[in-house]
Amino acid sequence: MSRCTWAKSALAIPYHDREWGMAVHDDRVLFEFLILEGAQAGLSWETILKKRESYRAAFDQWDARKIARYDARKVAELLANPGIVRNRLKVAATIANAQAFLAVQEEFGGFDKYLWQFVGGQS
Repeated sequence: MSRCTWAKSALAIPYHDREWGMAVHDDRVLFEFLILEGAQAGLSWETILKKRESYRAAFDQWDARKIARYDARKVAELLANPGIVRNRLKVAATIANAQAFLAVQEEFGGFDKYLWQFVGGQS
């Protein structure tokens, strides 16, 4: 398999080979990617890959319903967690994105259905 030049580390290689550029239809996985991409803004993807498991644990296994209801106490807990990017705006964006994600699911019958409509369901 040929790889992109950025896929060099022990974390990046399996991500590249098994996830990057692959068609995804699972809403929870799509939500995870949405949030991790937002967390990556201004940082390297390698940084986020290193923190990925900590993100999964900190954000309730990507349960958007739980995340959408996070309160100030939970935000403070997240901002004290060294396993994630401790940026108040990125944490707030995660909560807002969870709320928007749920609204899209409700309106379109799934986040997957919403996204894939733009390409006629074809990858």
